[in-house]
Amino acid sequence: MKAIKATSSKRKKSISYAKWGYLFIAPFFIVFAVFQLYPLITTFYNSFFENYRIGLEHVGPNFVGFDNYKQVLTEGDLPRYFGNTAYIWILGFAPQIVVSLLLASWFTDLRLKLKFQGFFKTIIYMPNLIMAAAFSMLFFTLFSDNGPINDILMNLGMTEPFRFLSYEGSTRGLIALMNFLMWFGNTTILLMAAIMGIDTAMFESAQIDGANSWQIFTKITLPLIMPILVFVIITSLIGGIQMFDVPQILTNGSGGPNRSTMTMIMYLNKHLYSKNFGLAGAVSVLLFIITAILSFSVFKLLLKDNKGGAK
Repeated sequence: MKAIKATSSKRKKSISYAKWGYLFIAPFFIVFAVFQLYPLITTFYNSFFENYRIGLEHVGPNFVGFDNYKQVLTEGDLPRYFGNTAYIWILGFAPQIVVSLLLASWFTDLRLKLKFQGFFKTIIYMPNLIMAAAFSMLFFTLFSDNGPINDILMNLGMTEPFRFLSYEGSTRGLIALMNFLMWFGNTTILLMAAIMGIDTAMFESAQIDGANSWQIFTKITLPLIMPILVFVIITSLIGGIQMFDVPQILTNGSGGPNRSTMTMIMYLNKHLYSKNFGLAGAVSVLLFIITAILSFSVFKLLLKDNKGGAK
């Protein structure tokens, strides 16, 4: 009996560290609930109401059910702006992932013995530190009708300046180029970390067995870095859907020419600017659903046959 009492008293005196764990993670959940979860819930809620301004008159909020969603889906603009967003994202992301994979493979290949790696890694990552607004203003100045690029072209023999921001292809290309320059350094660093996590003995064994560089990359490197690659694709996809600042500044918010660079977030911003909160909420919910579906599809598609590599 004495032994049992002593054991129970020791248990009472022992310190429970679980509460400290909850205490340390509480700030994250509080900030998440206040600044993300609550706005998300209110967005869903407001999307079912008619709530807008006409001059000084405030109409609503009046419950309209799914009328906001019907209006957004039937007016025909959202699919077009989704196509603009997808086209510009693919135009910038395709070369980004190719160049990043190439640079990550080079920088992590011990056989090449590249010099000044630290310098080159810093250089390729530096554009990621520049604000998108500053980057957009820089490109707007460089490629304007009287900018340095047109000065060079005129000196090379062109009779008149090329109006880069007056054509759909060149404007979309400039936006894609800016996204590529801003993010390929970050993607390279992530892929380098993934490749450096692979056991070098696997590469050595493959070389002994006579595998060439392409076979090593496709059979060993690519499958083993697939989880990080999927993470890069999904985060880039989410960033592409949320593309706003670069085309907004470069086209002065017009999405020109002919609304060919109007992205979905620019479309959402126009509803917010017009104080049409109900339609803005509906657009936000649709963007949330589209992002969730695309992210889940990419995750399942790329990892379903790569379970061994992911492990």
